Order: sequence, then structure tokens, then C-alpha cells
Amino acid sequence: MTDTPMVAQYKRIKAEHEDKILLFRLGDFYEMFFADAEIAARDLEITLTGRGVGKGERIPMCGVPYHAVDGYIASLLKKGHKVAICEQIGDPKATSGLVRREVVRVITPGTFLDPSALEEKKNNYLAAVTRYGGSLGLAVIDAGTGEFRATGFNGPDKVTGLHSEMIRLQPSECLYPREDTELKQILGDMQQLFPVLPSPLGEDYSLEKSLSLLAQKLGEVHFPGGEEFQAGACAAAAIIGYLQETQRVDLLHVQGLKAYRVSDYMVIDGDTRRNLELTKSVRGDNRGATLLGVLDHTYTAMGGRTLRKWVEQPLLNRERILARLDAVENLVGDSVLRTLLPDILKEIYDLERLLGKVVYQTATARDLLALQRSLIQLPKIKESLAEVTADRLMHLRDSLDTCSDLSTFLEGALHPDPPAGLREGNLIKTGYHEEIDRLRNLTRKGREWLAELEGAERERTGIKSLKIGYNKVFGYYLEVTKSNLDAVPPNYVRKQTLVNAERFITPELKEWEVEITGAQERCIELEYQVFLELRRHIATEIERVQGAAKIIGEIDSLLSLATTAIYNRYSKPVLTLGDGIKIEAGRHPVVEVMMADSTFIPNDTGLDQNNNQLLLITGPNMAGKSTYIRQVALIVLLAQMGSFVPAKAAELGVVDRIFTRVGAADDLASGQSTFMVEMNEVGNILRNATSKSLLILDEIGRGTSTYDGLSIARAVAEYILERVGAKTLFATHYHELTALAQDYSAAKNYTIAVEERGKDIIFLRKVVPGGSDRSYGIHVARLARLPEDVIGRAEDLLAQLEGEKKEKAQDETAGTVSEKTIQLDLFSNLERRVLEELYRLKPLQMTPLEALNKIHSLQELLKGK
Repeated sequence: MTDTPMVAQYKRIKAEHEDKILLFRLGDFYEMFFADAEIAARDLEITLTGRGVGKGERIPMCGVPYHAVDGYIASLLKKGHKVAICEQIGDPKATSGLVRREVVRVITPGTFLDPSALEEKKNNYLAAVTRYGGSLGLAVIDAGTGEFRATGFNGPDKVTGLHSEMIRLQPSECLYPREDTELKQILGDMQQLFPVLPSPLGEDYSLEKSLSLLAQKLGEVHFPGGEEFQAGACAAAAIIGYLQETQRVDLLHVQGLKAYRVSDYMVIDGDTRRNLELTKSVRGDNRGATLLGVLDHTYTAMGGRTLRKWVEQPLLNRERILARLDAVENLVGDSVLRTLLPDILKEIYDLERLLGKVVYQTATARDLLALQRSLIQLPKIKESLAEVTADRLMHLRDSLDTCSDLSTFLEGALHPDPPAGLREGNLIKTGYHEEIDRLRNLTRKGREWLAELEGAERERTGIKSLKIGYNKVFGYYLEVTKSNLDAVPPNYVRKQTLVNAERFITPELKEWEVEITGAQERCIELEYQVFLELRRHIATEIERVQGAAKIIGEIDSLLSLATTAIYNRYSKPVLTLGDGIKIEAGRHPVVEVMMADSTFIPNDTGLDQNNNQLLLITGPNMAGKSTYIRQVALIVLLAQMGSFVPAKAAELGVVDRIFTRVGAADDLASGQSTFMVEMNEVGNILRNATSKSLLILDEIGRGTSTYDGLSIARAVAEYILERVGAKTLFATHYHELTALAQDYSAAKNYTIAVEERGKDIIFLRKVVPGGSDRSYGIHVARLARLPEDVIGRAEDLLAQLEGEKKEKAQDETAGTVSEKTIQLDLFSNLERRVLEELYRLKPLQMTPLEALNKIHSLQELLKGK
């Protein structure tokens, strides 16, 4: 089969993008052919058709409308595909023969920009991971907002560090060196935790090449010393190269590269983020059941993304923490400002992503109008902050560029009600461009002349139903119903016959058609060109608008924290220079919000480096041990992100890291059991915790036998007390561990109070000094409505075990060891009775008939139980 020119053109372009779905522009549709069509039809659930290519041959084909393509692209990306956009270059009307086409952009999960398909308050990151020497480099960019950062990892825990930071960032796509199988495996493992597309790089980025590329695109870039940051530079260069290859535009909104250390912020590993449910609930997609869900009362997309960063990266710098706390306090105390700001912020669109569309040349007139309507709010923000007293708020106010000149410029240039597309006219405001105004007047006069002509012809011919119409095939025409054909004048020239009417033209009508349509087409094209000039001008002002967007995001986030503090009765924490943690009447910020029908019971906490370094928490199942130890971690985290805290009062020293070991599940992907997962997490904590860290440990050692688990739990506690020195909350069911307090003055016992009422218990949820020697497991089983037979049998077994334990203790006290092996009796009382009777029988003194009768009676006894 000989390919048609169009098919040959398609195959040539597709050969350059074999790993992508090629969207091939044909008129008002993007078409897909061959295997791409079959894949897209299946994944998009659209009809697979065919296209004739001559001599009865057909090729698979499917298509989507150009004006709705973003939604289809989003669906393809979610299915794991990359998409290449192939556009018609130039005006098809002015081209004879085959229209020239070329790929103008490659869209991948990390470079997708459609705001309607992205989570508004979450960054969409493209990441790159590379090696340099013995270090790993990581860089991330939000291609829509221009945020660009890089870091690095070295030492024996570099892979763990990379893993934790990737979990925090959750990029949708990650670049890696094609030949690096270890990094490919690491990314593959991460796909079990969040959706990330591993993308192999087509070329290597040496340090020399990377630094040169970064300097060329971003100017002078300053990196801290250390091999890990050289690795980070290589990762950043890989991102720049990838964006150049796929986006094919100057990345004007990427104003610079920020190098950072993970240790510049409170270190929170992936397990701790999950256990504390900072941004994602372990019970599903209920965002409200997370810390971020409780705190987020932001009104803008920039504010939402900023607040998420604050939650994920609490501060270590005391001055910065205090500055945020003072700003929140200022807003809490100013009810007028808290009322005024929301009405302004609600009117501000996503400035950062609008600028991204400007850079990628996809911004429409409606996007620029949204930008203009947002910019006119900036002077109102500045004015509303006139009376603030907090240093941070005053700095934000004074730094805010209101961009009034840019807002005025856009208001004077843009049509107040532009269409969705750019080739339909009405993009430019009347009075902005003289030639556009002239062409519009000509078009309007032509339409007025048409209306006058229609009236005059009706009067002249007596045909009251005569009307003037237009279509793209025949242009303007006079339409007459067949019942009035006898009245048609001789100068009418028949052009088209319909079922119930005839269409005519006249020389005069065609002369005006040339004037009208020519003016319309020239006006639409001129408006398009003027709009492109406007868009290019906005691109030169990106740095100013980006600065304003960041300030708006911070103001919105501070307001959100103040709103939460008011709604949920939070108090301002006192940040001390010491290491202690003193909380009065602390509450769990998420649990208390979710408890709509009951009251949360607050608890005090006192931790320090002297006599209260490790608090051992015992008590019944379901009593609230896990909630209590988590709430302490969340209160510390909230304070260091600059938020008020759910407590009557709190005095806190700065914590460098928070570690949690709470629950575990089998890691089937790597073949690790629950206990192995637990031990890996504990090992990571013991290797990386410092004396300034806060450790939250829940049920260490429960994944193995009782004595193994107890031994490990005791050894871990001793290691923390003797070697690490970290402040620790240690919840356990091993009551034997309460003996720690006798051996270590820095260990203290606490328990969750309960009240027994017969066979029932009431959880008081109050943490009190002292240890517990009971777990109340059977009481909890009764609350869970296990069958009474099971409960009764459990009580029998418990009584037996406790009796044997007491007997053994008495023997050991007397200096003797019982010859009887302590063994769990697996038989019920009835079964024991039958066994005892069988034991007493003397079969040699019984006749066969007596033996059979006795066996029968014992069987009947068992059957009757």
C-alpha cells in the first residue's frame, strides 16, 4: 500500500515519538491512528473508527474535539501514557497541498498544566534523581508555577533519606539515568506508595555539563559545598534539559534554583508522615481526617499550596517560628481584618498557574482577564494590612507589589467578555487598537446594511417571509419559501434548492459580502496577533507577579491558621530556649474535630532531658494511648510550623526530628513480614535520632513471641535512655516494662485511667501517674460483642494462667521449683471431668459389656454439653 501524503507525514512524525500517544491535528479534531488509536479508544472509551487511504484500504482511527482535548489528555496521563501534541503550522487556507505540521509540545504527568485537572492546592512536581560520586541528587520543579528546588543525600542512609523526601514531595513523574537499575528499582517501589511515572533520561548529565546548562538558563546558581549538592545540580540540569526537549519554550517563570538541606527543616520520615496523617488519612481519601484538613481554611490556590508546605516542613529557626506565631496572634486579635481579608482573597485566581500558561503560550484571553481581575485585588490587600503590628505582616504588606500599572494595562486592552478560543474575535477592547475598531465598524455597518436590505426586499417583492442568511459554503443569500417563488424578481440568481425553499444571490449582495467577510476575517486575525503581543508583554512581568503571588499565599496561610485557632480554641505556644515539652490540657487536633457527638478529654504532658525523658504509657486496649502519644507529636509540629496549638497552654523547646513507630503491615512487595518492617523502622530511629528529637513508640516488639518482644522493647528503651537521650513517649502492653522506672530516674510510668463496673469498664481517657498491670483485653472483647461462650472460655483460661503464674512465683520465693510443667489447659471443665473418669477406670476389672456401657455414658455426657 502506498501511503497518502497525510499518512506519510503522520508516520514520519510518529517515528520521532514512538513512546507517546500522538495527537495529530486535523481541522477541529485531534486524530490518532494505528496502534495509538486502538490504545486511546480503549483507555478513553471512545469509538474506534477507520480512515480510508485509497484502494479500499482503511487504517484504525479515533479522534477528540480540539476544544475539549485537555480532559482527554488528563485521562491518558492517568493511564500512564505520555502525549505529543502535533499542530498545523500556518494558515491552512493559505496553504496549497499538504498543511505543514510539527510537534509543539510533549505532555507528561510532570509537565501537565491544565488547572481543571490538577489538584488546586497541591503542587504537581516533576522530579529527577541522579548520582554523583557516592551521593544521590534530587531536584523537583512545578512546571506550572516555576518553583525549582534541589537537594542531595550521602552516607549509609542516603536511600532512606531520598525515599522520605520523595514521599513528602510525591512527584507525578521522576527522571532517572536510563542505565541505573538501582534507581529504577527504587522508583518502582515508590509506585506502591503514590502514583509516580519513572521516566528514563536520554542522556547523562555530568557535573561540568550540568553547571554550564544551569548557568546558561538561570544565571549564576549558588550551591552549598558537598558532594551531595553536586549530585543535586546534576538532577536540576536533567530537569532543565527535559523541559527544553518537551516544552520547547523559554522557561521565563523559572526565576532561579533554590538549594536546600532536608535538615534545614524538622526531619519527618515517610512512616511518621503516614502515622501522624499529616496530609493523607490512612483510612482512605477523607482529607478532613488529616492535620492539613483541619488547618486548611485558605481561599486561594497559592495559600493552599503554601500551607501544605508548612505542614510538611516545620521550621527549626526560632526567629522564623516566632515571626509566624506573632503574625497569627495579630490576626486572631483583629476580627475586622479577619472579616475583610476573605472577601478580597476569594476574588484572586491562581496567579502562579496563570503565569505558567502565559509562559507555555497556552493562556487565553479569559486567562489574562482572570489575571487582571486578580491584580486589581492587590491594592485592597495592601490597604487592609495598614494597621497590622506583627513584624511579618508589616514586611509582607510593604513588600507587596500591587502591579497597578499591569492591571490598568490589561483592563484597557482586553475585551470584558472574550470567547474561550483565540480565533473567534472579541479579544481586544474597543478603543485599544485603531485598526481593529475600524474593521469592527465596517463589519457592523455591513450588518446594518444587510438588515436594511432585508426590509427593503420584503417591501419591494411583497414576500414577508424573505430573509437573509449566511453559511460558509455560499456566503450571504436571500431565502424564499417555495410558496412565494412566483414573486421572485428577475435579478435574483438561484444558488441552492432546499425542500421548502430556494436560496438566491444578487450582485449587490455579493459586493457587500466581500466587504463584510473580508473585514471580519481581517479583524479576527488582527485581534489574534495583538493578543499574542499582550501575552508576550505579560511574560516580561512574570517576576513581579510571582512575588505578589507568594506574598498572597503566605497571607492566606497565616489567616487560615488564625481562623483555625479561633474555631478550635487553640492557644499560642511559648517557644523556650530549652529542650523541654510542657503541655497543659493538650488535645488531638484531628480526633477532637471528628468527635462531633462527644467531648475530647484533654491531658497534660511533661518531657525533659532530666527526670522525664521517657514516659512509659500502659493501660487497656482502646483506652487512648495511641491518640495521646500522637497528639503530643502533632502539638510540637504545629508549634514549629508557626501555628497555635490545641492546648490550654504549651511551653516547647525546638525539636529537630519527630520519629514514630506505630503499627505495621506486611511489606509483601519486598517480602518483609510485619515484624521485619517494625524492626527496620526501629533501627532507622535508633540510628538517626538525637537528644533533640521526639520519639513516639507504640507497641514495640508485639510482632513476635512474648519474651522476644518484651526483651527487644526493654533493650530499645534502655538504648534510648543511655545512648540517644531523646524525649520519648513509649506506649506498651508489656507491663513488665514498668520496672524501668526503678532502674532509670529519667523514666516515668503513666497509665490511662479506667473505671470497672462489674464485668464492664469505662475508659476515662485520662493519663495519670503510675503503671497498669492489666490490659483488660477480655473487657474489650466483650465491648466488641464476641460470643459469650468465647468470653467465658477466655475468662477460664485467664484464671488458670494467672493461678499458675502465682503458683510459680510462690515456688520461686520458697526456693523450690514445681515438678509440674506450667501448661495451658486446652479442655473445658466438662471435658476435664470426662478425662478424670476415664483415668479412674480399671478396664481389667470390667466385663466387655460394662466397659461399653461406661464409654456410652461418657459419650452421652459429652453430647449433652
